[in-house]
Amino acid sequence: MYKITRVEHLVDKDWLMDVEAPYVARKAEPGQFMIAKLGELGERIPLTIADYDREKGTITIVFQVIGASTEKFSHLKAGDYFTDIVGPLGRPSELVEMTKEELEKESIIFIAGGVGAAPVYPQVKWLHERGIEADVILGARNKDLLIMEEDLRKVAKNVYVTTDDGSYGDKGVVTDVLKRLVNEEGKKYTRCIAIGPVIMMKFAALTTKELGIPTIVSMNPIMIDGTGMCGACRLVVGDQVKFACVDGPEFDGHLVDFNLAMKRQQTYKTEEGKALLELLEAEKSHGGCGNCN
Repeated sequence: MYKITRVEHLVDKDWLMDVEAPYVARKAEPGQFMIAKLGELGERIPLTIADYDREKGTITIVFQVIGASTEKFSHLKAGDYFTDIVGPLGRPSELVEMTKEELEKESIIFIAGGVGAAPVYPQVKWLHERGIEADVILGARNKDLLIMEEDLRKVAKNVYVTTDDGSYGDKGVVTDVLKRLVNEEGKKYTRCIAIGPVIMMKFAALTTKELGIPTIVSMNPIMIDGTGMCGACRLVVGDQVKFACVDGPEFDGHLVDFNLAMKRQQTYKTEEGKALLELLEAEKSHGGCGNCN
């Protein structure tokens, strides 16, 4: 049993939890995730590890309510328990494999869209702890949907905020900021790590390809069961078939077939959406049979 020690509703459908999971906390590296389960026959979903405290044996997870499973998770509170936790899973960020000398030669920019700020944060923090400062572009549809801005400002060299509606920071999308930094301000980046909605990562990768910046993306948004068994996270990278859960979640953004990934994501999201309606509406819903008033 793994005790939940803190629950925080961040914004809109985004939630944060601290959980006592000593083994995961000791072993976790930036870029990895875990699977949590409620009850013996309950839901099991992959969750982003947004931070970890090796001394206290706690991990911080962030998730977004997108279906029935995450809706149930959002009703948990401090003092509740996960029945099972498996992790850390997935391959750590490639940054972890680099030497200090190699990292010092890099000029890294992160692009975090929406809840993508959660998996970006531990990577920026990990670099900061080793004396490597990175820039971050943080984007959201509007000010109210931004998360982890202050956390990122504590560990990043620069944080550039942009919102689609201009309610905070620059008005526009993350790629607008990247183009300005490179083309107008003369920034030279050797590596980009973009994490967020699949459509955002697609256009981030297209932009960095034009700018000649090697790019890594995290395909955790398309994961459902975290084991590769459901098939939802199947994607094509270059000429190879990969599974985000077991081969990733990070891949070369210039090789990912984003159109295929988005198509599969919509298919599986529909099934989760049906389950969410059944959960929320229960007896009030008759499945569109015309019996509802």
